[in-house]
Amino acid sequence: MQKRNLGRTGLQVSEIAFGGVEIGLPYGIGVNGRDDMIAEEDAVALLQTAVAKGFNFFDTARMYGVSEKIMGKAFKHCRQDIVLATKCRHFRNAEGALPPDRDIPNLVHLSLRESLEALQTDYIDLYMLHQADMEILHRQVVADEMLGLKRSGVVKAIGVSTYSVEETRRAIESEVWDVVQLPFNLMDQRQQALFELAAKSGVGIVVRSVLLKGLLSTRGTGLHPALQQVEEHIKRYGGLLKDGESLPKTAVKFALSFPEVSAVLIGIDKEPYLLEALNAADGHYMDKDHLRQARTLAYPDPAFLDLPYWDKMGWLR
Repeated sequence: MQKRNLGRTGLQVSEIAFGGVEIGLPYGIGVNGRDDMIAEEDAVALLQTAVAKGFNFFDTARMYGVSEKIMGKAFKHCRQDIVLATKCRHFRNAEGALPPDRDIPNLVHLSLRESLEALQTDYIDLYMLHQADMEILHRQVVADEMLGLKRSGVVKAIGVSTYSVEETRRAIESEVWDVVQLPFNLMDQRQQALFELAAKSGVGIVVRSVLLKGLLSTRGTGLHPALQQVEEHIKRYGGLLKDGESLPKTAVKFALSFPEVSAVLIGIDKEPYLLEALNAADGHYMDKDHLRQARTLAYPDPAFLDLPYWDKMGWLR
């Protein structure tokens, strides 16, 4: 697999980043409990297979159940060969409130210590904020603590996971964060408006939700009646497929067609998904005409593509 520069970090990462949420907790359409998840020993083997096949970029988080623990077991003998990204615990409590400034340093450092222990390492390549909203991005103490960790050498680079274009712009323009992980896919293309700004600022872009939680795959049919228009729109991508390529492969190629994108994050919990991702990242992506066609097929109401809300409403079950 080819590698790309991760912004100004000096790190080179595989074009596909192995997303570790599915191996750590029940996640995704049709996954309702641990009985639907991959066994721990199989997850360790899957991660090691990924390394053998050219993956070097692995994404996890403190909040992803046992994902960090599994990665720690898988990589303890090849730590120097991989780029590990993990995320701090959520700052907001169950009521949605942020802690006072005086509590932020302890929260960040405790979460980092837990991650280092679980991952069986003494440094993190990319340490990120989980769900960095505008209020968090404006808290100077948060930036100061993360910058301090980078200066200490315990983390090599710092980043944020954002949802809105407004959040991404704030993160880039702050000149604090080395990497932004953001949602971008065939249906929701809003974040592309900031790709050029990120590149000029030396900020690496890691794309997530490239398959829209599996909807841009075989799971995008037979959806809840409330999502009928979404399902009808997904059918339109059939005209975008070339040479018998699948929709998931085309969706990955779409994101990798943008040179500003450092990597595409794909959740993987089965070897066939690993091989599909590897097959998609073959170095041959969309030409200008194909990309222009794909750009015209964005969903007309991207604000409706709120998967957490859909899940809350029971539309994804």
